[in-house]
Amino acid sequence: MSQSRPRALGVPFGVMPTGTNNAITDVTGVKVGHLTLIKGKNIRTGVTAILPTGEDMYQRKVPAAIYLGNGYGKLAGYSQVKELGELETPIVLTNTLSVATATDALITHCLEAPGNENVGSVNAVVGETNDGFLNDIRGRHVKEKHVLEAIAQASPGPVAEGNVGAGTGTSCFGWKGGIGTSSRKLPASLGGYTVGVLVQTNFGGVLQIAGVQVGQALGSYYFKGALESHADGSCMIIVATDAPVGPRNLERIAKRAMLGLARTGGIASNGSGDYVVAFSTANENRIVAGEDREREIRELRNGAMSPLFLATIEATEEAIVNSLFAAETMTGKDGHTREALPVDRVMGLLRKQGVIVKGGRK
Repeated sequence: MSQSRPRALGVPFGVMPTGTNNAITDVTGVKVGHLTLIKGKNIRTGVTAILPTGEDMYQRKVPAAIYLGNGYGKLAGYSQVKELGELETPIVLTNTLSVATATDALITHCLEAPGNENVGSVNAVVGETNDGFLNDIRGRHVKEKHVLEAIAQASPGPVAEGNVGAGTGTSCFGWKGGIGTSSRKLPASLGGYTVGVLVQTNFGGVLQIAGVQVGQALGSYYFKGALESHADGSCMIIVATDAPVGPRNLERIAKRAMLGLARTGGIASNGSGDYVVAFSTANENRIVAGEDREREIRELRNGAMSPLFLATIEATEEAIVNSLFAAETMTGKDGHTREALPVDRVMGLLRKQGVIVKGGRK
């Protein structure tokens, strides 16, 4: 990962320590893969795959929940996750008009896995944002092979951010958006669990970083000028944890991710599809296909959830800002250009407000 991530530059994000890579992959077993499509003057899109475990997920599902911050979107697979509280495929993020292709690819991925020869129903979970400002979205350039390649390339460790994968053609707060990620590690006294977040940012509002009104100071915000809108878009937020948490409390965790979005100045506007998918990788709570009629589970009590809530809020906020710092200026469809966030100016504003941590942090 680049050393120019905001945390390394001294931008403060809450009070909890990060995991080793400050990424969703700090949750053991989680892998991320990107496939970036940049061709000619008009194709600026891609795919990001999040694999909760290294196992066949249909045979060993994970507890999961989905929360709708604002439902102007095309998330596939919501109803079954809501009904059963289970996730049985990797999560794929792409552009709005490629949801069907990505769904088909996830079905292929599941049906071709050893042991799934008799599977006749698959609930693929696919999220999206609309990258049509920079990308020829109507061309539907994402193909099944691209999705399968993103899944095959998925790996643990550092995660590329900015103009990659599903974040290739996105915009955020009027600047170039993209993929961002972050994590938090709870102290041993609070269970020692890890929470990781990955975001695909394509939304707007009035950007604020570390409490500083950056968007207003830089002159780029919702309703500026002749009511020019940078707010409609979407934000996909994926939350992973190794804490033993069931679907009900995973939904409570997912709700808190929207508070992290709000801390960056996002407003979940009318035309924004803001979805949070949360899952637990705790081995003791996997849902095994064909298991006995009854099973034992181990879950945290409600009273133990608050540290996970705070971790989710902080990691979501930082992941969004990370996506902006990593993104680079891009020109795409019809010559449209989305400028990168002017990081030097932002850092100047933060120094002026006295919020920078000298020497940076991990």
